[in-house]
Amino acid sequence: MPERYGPRTTLYNRFVCWRAAGVWDKLLEAVSTAYDGDIVMIDSSCVRVHQHGGQKGGDDDRCMGRSRGGLTTKIHALVDAEGRPIHFRLTAGQAGDAPVGRELLAHAPTGSILLADKAYDTDAIRAETAERGAFANVPPRVIRKRTFPFNPWLYRQRKQIERFFNRFKQMRGLATRYVRRPDNFLAALKLAATRIWINAL
Repeated sequence: MPERYGPRTTLYNRFVCWRAAGVWDKLLEAVSTAYDGDIVMIDSSCVRVHQHGGQKGGDDDRCMGRSRGGLTTKIHALVDAEGRPIHFRLTAGQAGDAPVGRELLAHAPTGSILLADKAYDTDAIRAETAERGAFANVPPRVIRKRTFPFNPWLYRQRKQIERFFNRFKQMRGLATRYVRRPDNFLAALKLAATRIWINAL
């Protein structure tokens, strides 16, 4: 950080205080209300945990787990049609996508079109999407016996959430998790997401 912003410890303490006060949550919520489209997307991506971030300390639920990439944290995101983030959730790296997908749906606009990959093809997600007056454009898994309406052309728009994760991982402090506390890492994600919205607007 530039020296004109003050000592590093002061900056960190202020960041934590604002996180505890919900400032970063309110900022992201305020800027994301600018979205008035009808398409939203959900997906997840894993980030590796640095050895310093993986040291034991603090809360037992640190949103870290073992997966093929080693010690990882999984970022679950809900984004709009332009790839701008609306809501986040953190889990351990080995956690499944579908259970968290239902939580993300609660933050999707009513009557929207949901784009997601086969990992979100569950009866619970399809039912919850229908209850919200939305349409789940999710490709069915091969084990499915039922058929569901699916638009391949519309599904191609899902590339925006992949671009969103690529943009996030260009930020060194987010591409690798260095902090131990999951709430601080999530706050950093929301701060970066707010910047994405401000630049887009």
